Amino acid sequence: MAYETEDHEIQYCFPAINSSCTKGKHSSREYNIMYVFFSLLSAWTVFLNLLVIISISHFKKLHTPTNLIILSLAVADMLIGLIVMPIEAIKLIETCWYFGDTYCGLFTVILGLLLSVSLSNLVLIAVDRYVAVCYPLLYPQKITMTKTLLTICLCWFCFSSYFTSYAINNGYFNTSHRSDVCYGDCSVILSFAWRVSDLILSFVSPCILIITLYLRIFYVVHQQVKVINSLMKSGKLGSKSESKAALTLGIIVTVYLLCWIPYYICSISAVSSITINVLTWVVYINSGLNPMVYALFYPWFKKTVKLILTLKIFQPASSLVNIFTEHQL
Repeated sequence: MAYETEDHEIQYCFPAINSSCTKGKHSSREYNIMYVFFSLLSAWTVFLNLLVIISISHFKKLHTPTNLIILSLAVADMLIGLIVMPIEAIKLIETCWYFGDTYCGLFTVILGLLLSVSLSNLVLIAVDRYVAVCYPLLYPQKITMTKTLLTICLCWFCFSSYFTSYAINNGYFNTSHRSDVCYGDCSVILSFAWRVSDLILSFVSPCILIITLYLRIFYVVHQQVKVINSLMKSGKLGSKSESKAALTLGIIVTVYLLCWIPYYICSISAVSSITINVLTWVVYINSGLNPMVYALFYPWFKKTVKLILTLKIFQPASSLVNIFTEHQL
């Protein structure tokens, strides 16, 4: 869809429609570079998260409440790479929305759903690690696979319902009746009051909860270290396992916050559209960073990736392999 125009020539997304939005101008080289870059970024995000999904789904040893939440997070991140990134890239490059009103509303729902589910999964991870580290004896009774699965499904359902209702009530399924947008636009336009409310309810409050839980976790871990030195080796290893899991997942939360905080700060202030676009893509790129954290800190992820890429998962009883040992198929 590359095109070149004279500098003084104005092109419209839909020339036959008076209320059409104007098109952005890019050279063929700029078009090619942007499309290649965003295509590779999208494919990389989908590929990495797909490895996480296959790993946790296939290997029985990974069927734990914590990994179930990580699986939900990986699904949301994969869908961001599969759906959100390509469409947002086309919007950014073409500066036009060619997919119609229905898909504008649907895309608004999907975008809000996936971003909200990602944050809710991080809250669930924080709660899970808090109970595991601070109340280890109660963890098997309080955090079960069934309870975790129901909670995850409830989060997906509630956010789906909320953003569907929001998109319908604000006319995103029929933008022709909206006076605040031109034809060929699919932008989420929010008032300053709504943005501040959304910032507090959808970001600040969950983040305060997450940070509070992790501060408590690391305090308890610090206290346990003092006691561990006088305990037998097996007990020490068990505590190390929980502490390392909390630290790894804490890094994931930290990376998430570092990607999101600049975006939210700029979203409620007067900044250029270029800055907002860059920070928006920083948020999307976060979806491809989580699997890289797993690869750095989880030995089991490295082993499962090797088994997946060598197609050994198709061998009989491959799902029963103990990936926490050096045993291979």
